[in-house]
Amino acid sequence: MTDILIAVAFVLGSYLLGSIPFGFIIGKCHGIDVRQLGSKNIGATNVTRCVGKFSGKLCFLLDFIKGALPVLAAQWYLTSPPEYKVYWVIAVLFAAVLGHMFPVFLKFRGGKGVSTAAGAVLALVPYALLIALLVWVVVFLVSRYVSLASIAAAAVLPIVAWVMYLLDIGSELARSKEVLIFITIVSLVTIIRHNGNIQRLLNGTENRFGKKEPVDNSKKN
Repeated sequence: MTDILIAVAFVLGSYLLGSIPFGFIIGKCHGIDVRQLGSKNIGATNVTRCVGKFSGKLCFLLDFIKGALPVLAAQWYLTSPPEYKVYWVIAVLFAAVLGHMFPVFLKFRGGKGVSTAAGAVLALVPYALLIALLVWVVVFLVSRYVSLASIAAAAVLPIVAWVMYLLDIGSELARSKEVLIFITIVSLVTIIRHNGNIQRLLNGTENRFGKKEPVDNSKKN
């Protein structure tokens, strides 16, 4: 019973940590509300546009850490009962990403969860995530679309994870079918969360990173 209570506490703690809106906090430290500017997102990309490159990188790092930290802690600490460990680790990972997407501190209106999911998945399946990050970098450098790079990385991640499973590469936990199925679901959710970006990409109205938006009226609101 004690083990279950500890595991539940990990899940709740992961959600609360994931709910910390670092992008919103960074914006407020500079006297602005990033939810009212640019893409109105609390993620690192919009923070970069609204505040600056350093703040954007800091936001990414903090969002990344709040995903990785609870998953690493869960893998290290939640050892009993062994047959349920994978499910609790998955629950902790899901809670962190869910916290960023639906933060209790911002009335459940958060970001897309890419940075937090990247940190959480890196802690669980590092090799697959590193390859997905490489895809992100290549697509971004070629297209200058952050959204397209994120969608491409999300699509590649589960494919690489399943290939590594078939090739018997990685830890036992990383190669469990439960983890692989969950990562596939997370990737699909991430792509769905980019539905608006996909529509703008198809319409040719998506903003490239580093270029000013064609219409800047939203920043006057």
